[in-house]
Amino acid sequence: MRLPSILTLAEAGSAWQQLNTEAGALEGPVLHVDASALTDFDSAALALLLQARRLAQAKGMPFEVSGAPDKLVQLSQLYGVAELLGLRGAS
Repeated sequence: MRLPSILTLAEAGSAWQQLNTEAGALEGPVLHVDASALTDFDSAALALLLQARRLAQAKGMPFEVSGAPDKLVQLSQLYGVAELLGLRGAS
């Protein structure tokens, strides 16, 4: 799944539907979320990623996020979910 460039509370509903549709049809070995397009987001992006992680766990598959912008990593650290989401700051 590729996240949209804008993912705030206003867009969360449609992103949530897309996630559920794509995760339901997923047959691959991993639930992968590409966050590289994110430019404007709030905590709704974290909520969506946490839901993706739950869906992956329910299917018994690994979950990974790639391309997370630094601001998303910082927000995940602030909320204490960076480790759950596998997000790390730039080294």
